[in-house]
Amino acid sequence: MPCSTMDAVTLVSKCTIFPSQKTSLSDLKLSVSDLPMLSTHYIQKGALFTRPHFSVIFSVRFPTSLIKRSLSQTLTHFPPLAGRLITDSDGYVYISCNDAGADFTHATATHIFVRDVIGSIDVPDHVKELFAFDRTVSYQGHFKPLLAVQVTELADGVFISCSVNHAVIDGTSLWNFFNSFAEVTRGVKRITRLPDFSRDSVLISPVVLKIPDGGPKVTFSLDSPLRERIFCFSRESILRLKDKTNNNPKWNMEGEIDIAELMGKQSNDPLKISDSKLTPLTENLTSEISSFQSLCALLWRAVTRARKFHASKMTTFRMAVNCRHRLQPKLLPLYFGNAIQSIPTYASAGDVLSHDLLWCAEQLNKNVKAHGNAMVRKYVEDWESDPRCFPLGNFDGAMLTMGSSPRFPMYDNDFGWGRPIVVRSGRANKFDGKISAFPGRKGGGSVDLEVVLAPETMDGLESDPEFAQFVAGN
Repeated sequence: MPCSTMDAVTLVSKCTIFPSQKTSLSDLKLSVSDLPMLSTHYIQKGALFTRPHFSVIFSVRFPTSLIKRSLSQTLTHFPPLAGRLITDSDGYVYISCNDAGADFTHATATHIFVRDVIGSIDVPDHVKELFAFDRTVSYQGHFKPLLAVQVTELADGVFISCSVNHAVIDGTSLWNFFNSFAEVTRGVKRITRLPDFSRDSVLISPVVLKIPDGGPKVTFSLDSPLRERIFCFSRESILRLKDKTNNNPKWNMEGEIDIAELMGKQSNDPLKISDSKLTPLTENLTSEISSFQSLCALLWRAVTRARKFHASKMTTFRMAVNCRHRLQPKLLPLYFGNAIQSIPTYASAGDVLSHDLLWCAEQLNKNVKAHGNAMVRKYVEDWESDPRCFPLGNFDGAMLTMGSSPRFPMYDNDFGWGRPIVVRSGRANKFDGKISAFPGRKGGGSVDLEVVLAPETMDGLESDPEFAQFVAGN
């Protein structure tokens, strides 16, 4: 018997899941990358699956007991996610690895079909009901679990979501946990990518972040009207965009590949056979501008046009970068926690629109290239001189903030009945100009962009000719 009903989802049961073994891990001090996230919402990411044939694989009923047991076993390898935040008498914030447990929710939404999640032009509101801890601020991890898993049975599918405290992990750590959770559920005896809990880098600071009474609040409006769309870019269109950005002449004026020119290059640029397709090995050549930077430049120009600024208006394109490999000595790839910094690139609307894609991409490329060990350490020093929570939002109406990454292994999640159909996010940290990059659900190097904009700006983006020619289906 259901115990409560939300707009789109019926709650079946809710409980606390504890690690299968007691942890011996000491408390983990929050770093200068963790602490600014105390004012942001919990990260909300989830994956949509086709409904497994329960009568064959398990039983007639959904195997919630298996999912719970697997979560318990996975938490043994990720004990911070079963802990709570604590602040000591000196003001330092830690993750107390105290085995207090994570939330688990089993819900149903039998009136929602797979097509209702992926078939709409805009991301439908009912997708937001498939996540726990809606708009929960990370500071509340002092009083609430740091992780909540929700499993929602749909009419013909299953949605598995994780809501995780953003002061505890970034996207790299989140997807490592999600992948490990799936591995354990499908019966892998030993997870393949154990997290690293070291706390001995420059990111661990003696500086105290002063918290206002009542805890920090998010720095953006929760009530502004927004539209959210997923724009899909095939591998072919991304390669075409990259070549156009780099002024590579192998694409003709109609945007189609110039076969004669391509064939003339075969002796220098060998092709590889992959999935019965000929794929130019352009990613390994010496081109300065990457596919992703080309995509960011395309979006920067199109959104700037749609916002209809005066030429003198200063615009900002902000990109989150992983610092694990940028620091010297390097952090391990599976360092657990936040190891990200946000790089802003500034240009007037006039410059963004009067120059070509290459110019815009070069501005982004220059800043990303410059963000090495010295710059990471400078960001740390700057924060230490003015410790504060991260001001997330679009404060002057002219900002774009790119998060997540198409390199994250979002589709490497097989719980025992196949890979995800699609990945979606919740309502967390959404504001005008927030963009998230996902690997494309069609695979093969495709990319999906989750774009959140004011309604009138989204209308302009949808009708932008330069942008539309690279979107899948256009």
